Amino acid sequence: MPLHPQAEAVRARRAAAGTPPLYTRTLAEARAADLADIRAATGNPEPVGAVEEFTVDGPGGPLTLRHYRPEPRAGTDPPGPALLYLYGGGWVLGSLETGDAICRALANATRADVLAVGYRHAPEHRFPAAVHDCWAALDWIARHAPQLGLDPGRIAVGGDSAGGNLAAALTLLARERGGPAIRHQLLVYPNTDHRLPPPGADEDPALFNRHSVAWYWSHYLADPADGANPLASPLRAPSLAGLPPATVITAEYDPLREQGEQYAEALRAAGVPVELRRWDGMPHGFFAMPGVLDDGRAAQLFAADRLREALR
Repeated sequence: MPLHPQAEAVRARRAAAGTPPLYTRTLAEARAADLADIRAATGNPEPVGAVEEFTVDGPGGPLTLRHYRPEPRAGTDPPGPALLYLYGGGWVLGSLETGDAICRALANATRADVLAVGYRHAPEHRFPAAVHDCWAALDWIARHAPQLGLDPGRIAVGGDSAGGNLAAALTLLARERGGPAIRHQLLVYPNTDHRLPPPGADEDPALFNRHSVAWYWSHYLADPADGANPLASPLRAPSLAGLPPATVITAEYDPLREQGEQYAEALRAAGVPVELRRWDGMPHGFFAMPGVLDDGRAAQLFAADRLREALR
């Protein structure tokens, strides 16, 4: 179908304003513009019961964890479920702030505690630094779940774009290392293979496009050969058997759509229960844009329904 009218309006505004693509800017400019764009498109962030920030030890130094509770937890309440949500941004952009509205929305809609980690970014810290940081956060959450009022047997991981890539990598590591147990994985238009989409994919400079993908990978990988590592390209894992059930969300106008859907099919072929949902007419990034795209909110609610069912 054509680009959705709401998405077309966003694209047209960017084109008319002559907004330069992020991949043409300096890192500092791109990071500031990414945060501004997301804040403008998220709408009003939802209030939650409580938000706490603290630091934990990471492989490269202290890591910041932000903990969203949908409602205050009393000491007499039974342990609740948790979602470790990893923000997107191509491993280069993004922050706890760019992921804040999504975390709040998912906490309220799932009634689960949501935790986010401020992992290290490329090119200052290239692959596998972000994977190691996210693993340290997952391991810490699982080990300290009782102190947080959480059930270590009801932990999910999720993320959008590069965050989906990192979430998928965590499931591979958890399988390899024998835990922590992951109940579910939410992968929102994830990067699953460092090999670029074929020429002819949508290259509109007003949308996330094939050039965007190449720019992010060029910053993330110190050596292109690292792209063959399944922790960078989960689609290239020799086996996906034994991974947790998955929800995979893709967007029609997204150069990552094909590899996201291939990953869902590869999971299914390996015996992993998968729910794949494509949003027609939507571009990459729509999940973070509920303030201007109704389907962004619909996708968040769909993801929450899947997580709530998985974490019962």
